[in-house]
Amino acid sequence: MLIRILLLIILLVLLGRAIRSLLASAAGAPLAEGRRKPAERGVRMVRDPVCGTFLPPTNALAEPARDGSVLYFCSEACRQEYAAQEKRR
Repeated sequence: MLIRILLLIILLVLLGRAIRSLLASAAGAPLAEGRRKPAERGVRMVRDPVCGTFLPPTNALAEPARDGSVLYFCSEACRQEYAAQEKRR
């Protein structure tokens, strides 16, 4: 009898948490700690020519190339590595 009551209490707590989570997500509440934000769609990504990392252009370091295009780098270290490679050519 005591085990049944304990299991019923656990079930009610879990059900309450599930309902609260469902209502919070329907209301647009922020995500709980530890949960990842869904990936944004439709954001154009650029590729770093040195390490190959893809990142949004707003987070990249832009550098005009010789041919008139723009090169995007993820860090100053990658930009310097690219410049060193260009000097060797």
